[in-house]
Amino acid sequence: MSTSFTARRLLCAAAQTAASPASSSRWDRLKSSRAGVWCRSLVSDYKEACREMVVGAWERPVKASVYVSLLGGAWACFYTKPDDSSFDAALLEHSNQLSLLSPWIRSATSDGHMQNLMKLRNEGRLQHASLGLLSLVYHSDYDPNVTLYEAQCSNLSVPWRELPQRVLDVGFAGRWWILDSKMKDYDMNEEEFKQLPAHMQVTSPPSVQEVERNERLHKESWLALKVEDEEEETNVVVRKDDGVSGESQMPSLKEEHTQA
Repeated sequence: MSTSFTARRLLCAAAQTAASPASSSRWDRLKSSRAGVWCRSLVSDYKEACREMVVGAWERPVKASVYVSLLGGAWACFYTKPDDSSFDAALLEHSNQLSLLSPWIRSATSDGHMQNLMKLRNEGRLQHASLGLLSLVYHSDYDPNVTLYEAQCSNLSVPWRELPQRVLDVGFAGRWWILDSKMKDYDMNEEEFKQLPAHMQVTSPPSVQEVERNERLHKESWLALKVEDEEEETNVVVRKDDGVSGESQMPSLKEEHTQA
C-alpha cells in the first residue's frame, strides 16, 4: 500500500517537472526559430543605428544640423507641393483677371500664354505629374478619356524623353512659377511703348532722395494755405516799389531847384 502511494507521488512529481519545462520551452523555441532570430537581429541593428546617430550628432553638430535642415526642407517642399486642382484654380483666377481688362491694355505675353492654357484645358490635354518634391504640368496630344486608337495605344504614347519640351509649368514650394512669371505686369501692353526711344522704354525704380522728395511734396499738398504770409509779402513788394519811385523822383526835384 505504501509502495503504491510512494510510486504515485513520484509519478505526479515527474509529471509536474515534465510539464513546467514544456511550457517554458515554447518561448525558447520561438526565440531560437528563424523568425525570432531575424526579429532580434533587426531590433538590435535599429538600436545600434539609433545609438550611433545620437553619438554622431553629439560629436559633429554642424554636420547633423545640415542633415536635419536638408530633411526639413525636403519635407516642407513635399508638404507644400501644389497639385492639379491648385493649378486649375490659379489658371481660372488669372484668366478672370485678364478678362476684366480691355484688350488694348493687356500684356500680349500674358494674354497669349493664358489663351494657350485655356485652349488645352478645354480640350482636356493638360496633364499633371507629381515628382515627389515638385509637380509638373505638361500637354499631351489627346485627351486620355477619348476612345481614339492613337490615344489609347500604349505604343503610340509620348516617350518620356519628349517631356521637357512639353512642360508648361513647374509647381514648387506652393507656387506655379511659370504662370506667375507670365502674369507679371499683365495690365501693361508692351506694344504701346515700342515707338518710344530706348531710354524711355526702360523704367528704373526711384532713388531714396526722389522718394523722400515725393513724400515731402505729398505731405505739403495737404497743408492749409497761409494767406497772411502772402499779404505780408505783397505789402513788402508795394513798399519797395514806393521807395524806388520816391528815389527816382528825388533827382528831378533837385534839378528843378537848381534851375530856379
